[in-house]
Amino acid sequence: MTSPAERYAQWRQRAAEAKTQLGAFRAEQTFDLDEFQLQACRHLESGQAVLVAAPTGAGKTIVGEFAVHLALAQGKKAFYTTPIKALSNQKFRDLRTEYGSDRVGLLTGDISINSEADVVVMTTEVLRNMLYQDSSTLGDLGHVVMDEVHYLADRFRGAVWEEVIIHLPESVQLTALSATVSNAEEFGAWLDTVRGETAVVVSEHRPVPLSQHMMVDYELLDLFVESAGKDNQVKQLVNPELQQLAHYSQAPSSRRSGGHRGRGRGRRDSRRDLGRSAHPSKQGVSTLSGSPVGRPRLSRPKMIRTLDREGLLPCIAFIFSRAGCEAAVEQCLHHGIQLTNKAEAVEINSRVEKMGWELPAEDLAVLGFDSFREALINGIAAHHAGMLPPFKELVENLYAEGLLKVVFATETLALGINMPARTVVLEKLDKFNGESHQDITPGEYTQLTGRAGRRGIDVEGHAVAIWQPGMDPRQVAGLASKRTYPLNSSFTPSYNMAVNLTARFGRRRARTILESSFAQFQADRAVVGLARDVAKRESSLNGYEEAMQCHLGDFGEYARLRRELNERQKDQAKSRNRQQRREIIRVLSALEPGDVIDVPGKRRLGASLVVHSAPEHDPRPGVITEDAKLRNVTIEDFPQPPEVISSVRLPRKPQVKVPKIRRDLASTMRSALKERTPARRNAPQPGFGFVEDALTDDAETVQQLQSALQRHPCHSCSDREDHARWAERWWKLKRETDQLQAKIDRRTGSIAKTFDRVCGVLFELGHLQPADDELLPSIEPIEEEFHAEEFLVTERGQRLRRIYGERDLFTEMLMDRGALAQLSAEEIAAFSTLLVYQAKREDEGATPQMPTKGLSHAVRTGLEVHAELEALEKRHHLQPTDVPEMGLAIPMYSWASGASLRVALEDSPLAAGDFVRWAKQCIDVLDQLSAVPTATAKFASRCQEAVDLIARGVVAYSSVAYEDLEEDLEEDIDRDEPDDH
Repeated sequence: MTSPAERYAQWRQRAAEAKTQLGAFRAEQTFDLDEFQLQACRHLESGQAVLVAAPTGAGKTIVGEFAVHLALAQGKKAFYTTPIKALSNQKFRDLRTEYGSDRVGLLTGDISINSEADVVVMTTEVLRNMLYQDSSTLGDLGHVVMDEVHYLADRFRGAVWEEVIIHLPESVQLTALSATVSNAEEFGAWLDTVRGETAVVVSEHRPVPLSQHMMVDYELLDLFVESAGKDNQVKQLVNPELQQLAHYSQAPSSRRSGGHRGRGRGRRDSRRDLGRSAHPSKQGVSTLSGSPVGRPRLSRPKMIRTLDREGLLPCIAFIFSRAGCEAAVEQCLHHGIQLTNKAEAVEINSRVEKMGWELPAEDLAVLGFDSFREALINGIAAHHAGMLPPFKELVENLYAEGLLKVVFATETLALGINMPARTVVLEKLDKFNGESHQDITPGEYTQLTGRAGRRGIDVEGHAVAIWQPGMDPRQVAGLASKRTYPLNSSFTPSYNMAVNLTARFGRRRARTILESSFAQFQADRAVVGLARDVAKRESSLNGYEEAMQCHLGDFGEYARLRRELNERQKDQAKSRNRQQRREIIRVLSALEPGDVIDVPGKRRLGASLVVHSAPEHDPRPGVITEDAKLRNVTIEDFPQPPEVISSVRLPRKPQVKVPKIRRDLASTMRSALKERTPARRNAPQPGFGFVEDALTDDAETVQQLQSALQRHPCHSCSDREDHARWAERWWKLKRETDQLQAKIDRRTGSIAKTFDRVCGVLFELGHLQPADDELLPSIEPIEEEFHAEEFLVTERGQRLRRIYGERDLFTEMLMDRGALAQLSAEEIAAFSTLLVYQAKREDEGATPQMPTKGLSHAVRTGLEVHAELEALEKRHHLQPTDVPEMGLAIPMYSWASGASLRVALEDSPLAAGDFVRWAKQCIDVLDQLSAVPTATAKFASRCQEAVDLIARGVVAYSSVAYEDLEEDLEEDIDRDEPDDH
């Protein structure tokens, strides 16, 4: 309890604060602010920039709302930026409710509502583009809120956040809102250097406590149990019942053949029987933990019934697969899961029907409207990027209103949309990254489970991990215990960024600006530690150098000779082994069916009859052994090249997979060996002279080094070997020190060096030219650094300034080549997909046949241009631009030509939601192309016509409540996998 003096001090502070803007804002709220919110708001009102790092659901957005309040009170504008359109639309609704539609605007690329309002909500890319274009909308800007600022770690779009932070005018006050990160102080220190005095406010307190569970055989067990230690301190330990389960599940089957256990400890409610025993021996092999082969099949209906019985709905079940989300919904419908009452079902049906009337009737079937409606009426839904935006909007609204009880979602749902749940379920703790399954990180686990627990509704939230065979509960506990993750910059200069910075500031200042990026800040901080290590090692090197001093001569020189001799001898041995290996490959690839060889290696196959020859690139001939086994031999089976010891005449195509034929061939081989049937005349024989011939030069060098070593004065020193030990330590430490120094050299100014390489490409293509033309002949385009102090942006460079995206330079090169100039509007619409589309997996097979000659010619030109650009980028040591993908071109041509959605997607694997999202990105790039300074009126008109052809039907359907142009550029798009349940 607080003392009277403390209560009086608090009263005095509240009384004084009541006269401030924070006091006025606080009085408008229906709840009192938490201490971290008050602390951040006080810093804002004092004029500081603020970084707030707090868990999901902690209420950090209230600080952003106070920044908006403060801007309006000061008579200035406020921009509220978010990483995705869905968040922008959600915040637009909230602020419009608070301040009225006349004072709040929305800018999300293709949507512009009241753009000159006092408060404008926008995606971060829109603000970046405004800054580069010196937009008049920036006038009187006082505050910028950057929600979900930890997105700057995103490898696709993270650079945008840093660009905005660096380029915002000094007069603008920044409010950065982040999830809990372990290096918030480091990020705050960088903000302090680029934005001025910045207060860092960190809160690790969850307003709604989170309980961790594991579901085993559809029974909930607590992940942690409390135990009193010797000092009477209560500690949380991993539930021993779960550890015992892990032990049994990994034991041999004989150890799981019987036996029973008691109720055990750590159940979610010890007063109730929660279902079947979690012990694998209960029924021989348990449903989840005892599956002997592969990953067990999970029954989502049983899982939901367990959660419902325990009062843990509504829940979000995260499945790292779109197909998995849809399959989960189908599974629940098939098993008759119904979670809504009659009144709720009627309300949901009404809302679904209303949305259905707003969509084109001919597209409802291909959109799966009927099954979508049936699932919603039963209180179940999927949520992923492949869904149509209005479908996702309806799911979010119904869930927020409590009408939906279960949502199966991909992890993109955890990235900002306000959909809190009582319970979050993780079906797996690994995800597919496009090549293999990788364990999720503690940061990802925290982000996903952060949805659990609704503030003001739930006393506690619940995170449930589904048991899988081989799962270690201590690993799950580790994920649950680490609630932070580091924020690392993904910043790298792009072509568009380079021309914009050069145009605005010149090359020298642009380099300086880039050196102030968070990426360089982190690299420089790392360099400080590396430099400290180098200094320590150099001190040790001096000590080692003193210890190896010899009174007879320069022992350092003697040690160098010894080391060089040793390395030469090793190289000689390696060369001998390489030559021998090549000879073994030569002989193996020359073997023919009927040859008999001896296989003496580790497998000791003995005499073997060759029945399948093998090419040199894969020398694994098939042989039949004396015991009639069919085997493949490899170079590892031979310490030296094999010799053909006999020959056997074989049938034309012996059926060697038939056991009797193998036995007959083995018998024939044994007879040939007894009769010593001679080998064929042209049989390959090993040659050994090749090794000595190849090593003659090396042998001479070794002999010269041995002579020089013996002539050296230090060779006769009585302490030679003692000195040599110190010399060996010196050489080893010197090598490590040189490696650290090379790492420092790479990191120092690394961002500026990349900028120079980017400028090298742009100079070579004609987007930049030296400010002083006399310097032109002295510039080597492929050098990393330029002799020119300044560059000017050419007409081509001005065109590139207005093109944003992953393939910005590729797009401009196509315009310069005139690849799009002669295309019709329909063809331009189809070709625009090559500038934005990224398939979920690599396309297989040949390039699809384009529907028109003009489009085919343009595609060929596009591939040629990309090949030129890729070669240029490799010469300048840059990551090549993504190869254009054609998987969307034909569906888009069909759609732009007036086909229905069903017809357009007839032969395409694309989901309807994916098509709509990519279509909107095509619209965005076509708008850019029509507005570039050097575009002809005819071309600009064709681009706008293409926009009109694309923006119809479901693509044109737009709700300010939900737009989804730039969402989900992570796992949900690029690394989806088939559902394995």
